[in-house]
Amino acid sequence: MRNFSYLRAQSADEARTASALAGHMVLAGGTTLLDLAKCGIAEPETVVDITHLSGLDHIEINDTMASIGALARMSAVADHPAIRAAFPAVAESLALAASAQIRNMATIGGNLLQRTRCSYFRDAAVFSACNKRHPGSGCAAIGGVTRNHAVLGTSKACIASYPGDLAVALVAFDAIVHLGDRQVPADDFFLLPENTPEHEHAFERGEIITSVTIPASPAARHSTYLKVRDRQSYEFAAASAAVGLEFEPDGKTVRDIRIALGGVASKPWRVRTIETALIGKVLEPALVRKAALLCMEGAVDHGANHYKIDLAPRVVTRAVLQLGGLS
Repeated sequence: MRNFSYLRAQSADEARTASALAGHMVLAGGTTLLDLAKCGIAEPETVVDITHLSGLDHIEINDTMASIGALARMSAVADHPAIRAAFPAVAESLALAASAQIRNMATIGGNLLQRTRCSYFRDAAVFSACNKRHPGSGCAAIGGVTRNHAVLGTSKACIASYPGDLAVALVAFDAIVHLGDRQVPADDFFLLPENTPEHEHAFERGEIITSVTIPASPAARHSTYLKVRDRQSYEFAAASAAVGLEFEPDGKTVRDIRIALGGVASKPWRVRTIETALIGKVLEPALVRKAALLCMEGAVDHGANHYKIDLAPRVVTRAVLQLGGLS
């Protein structure tokens, strides 16, 4: 880890001004920045500490929305009774992420800005070719060990998967990321790699995340986050699904459904094709299984990650049937 200077920002405006300077990086919970610095990926000249800024750690819920400050801790949001009641998939996605120690330190804003866990990206000493680190150098993962890599939203430049859980739930329920003067839908905040995999977020220098808002809805209130992984805890998703469901008064016909995938794509992956296939239909297991296959349209495997093409529809099916009381 290289030596760096330390600046404790006294206001959000000071943090924005400082973060716009070359070599300046923002510190909140530190669970991402310090990890990347230890790997030699992040090499800040100056760390801009925003942890003590007031007004950015709120958790506020009313009848129309939830507003969560960027400095709110993951554990605080996961345990908040109103979040658990109105947005259970959000609470569950946080509770299933990382360890209790990390959840107690990590912030909501930092969680959204976490970078891929691709070993080819993180081990710069061994793998020099990584377009996220050095644009134009190639992607060492292609042709390598790919079990944890993406099958959706990839490109010839990058096949790394997005590692987070919270963002999957936020994308499913049309959350908005607030960047001070700008507001960006969560689905647009995370970028596809295409030819510029080094650009992972719709985020400009001099901007900081100030909060996230989530519209309230019956589907968000009746929701879940299902995460399948190689071990029960402290593991990233092999495949996950944030699902919300609202029925018509008959209790059988789907009025609204929200589905987003994690662990299988280069960004949190909203699956509107399944939503369209199920809205207005009577929820039945056979129909759900058939519709769930749509989530893998356009999927491309790279050998060892082929299992995700079979796994993801099963995760979606299980989550939807559980919510619908059919399993």
